[in-house]
Amino acid sequence: MTASLAPQLVLRNIGKSFASGTVALEDVQLSVRQGDFLSLLGPSGCGKSTALRIIAGLSSPTSGHLEWPGGELARGEIGFVFQEPTLLPWASVFDNVWMPLRLRGVSRAEAAGEIGEALERVHLTGFEKAVPRELSGGMKMRVSVARALITRPKMLLLDEPFAALDEITRFRLNADILDLWHERGFTAIFVTHSVFESVFLSNRVAVMAARPGRIFREMAVDAPYPRTDAFRTSSDYAEICREVSHTLARAMGDESMGEEAGARGVFNIGVH
Repeated sequence: MTASLAPQLVLRNIGKSFASGTVALEDVQLSVRQGDFLSLLGPSGCGKSTALRIIAGLSSPTSGHLEWPGGELARGEIGFVFQEPTLLPWASVFDNVWMPLRLRGVSRAEAAGEIGEALERVHLTGFEKAVPRELSGGMKMRVSVARALITRPKMLLLDEPFAALDEITRFRLNADILDLWHERGFTAIFVTHSVFESVFLSNRVAVMAARPGRIFREMAVDAPYPRTDAFRTSSDYAEICREVSHTLARAMGDESMGEEAGARGVFNIGVH
């Protein structure tokens, strides 16, 4: 999938302060193009999740504003996958995915075909009647992804959704998200603190610095899609990860971090 050159969303001088006096974001400037897979990369506490919540309309900026050059997206046109699956514990997989459609007045019977297709796309066919306690962490997150995509949003926001999962499951879900992005054509904004994940997924990475949170540098990931396991072990991947890691180290004020990571050779094995 190729991103449009036209911006879909522009963050203009976004700032966010809390009553405690904490300045979470200051003068954030960011342009998101239609069809981008953009990662917000940075350490914990740099305001990545705060920025995502402002884009989703779940929080308001203290200063600055959002611009939607092509027209502001309605709440139902933005999907959100949280750090935790946030599933209804008493409801089946089917009913959890149905929930956004149910809130729109779509009956269970009317939604059945679309829900079946969504569950097939996230490899959960056969688990329609299961409840969350019967699912692994990765399966719960797949349900969460299916629920976010059931309304076919134009933009999907993902807030470190795979951070708590084992590496094998995380790799599989990364591949699945890219397949869905390519198939559906939505814009994706993905929050992560993993250099390796951001490079594998994204066509652009926005590296953030903390205290206060701001965009330190935007970087293009000039690698073709589809991205496969072969890309993870390629010299191109290693080199891009090295560059992004050095940039993140500078953003954190610790350039030795990038140097030490390179010296250990972690870029050649693609671990998180």
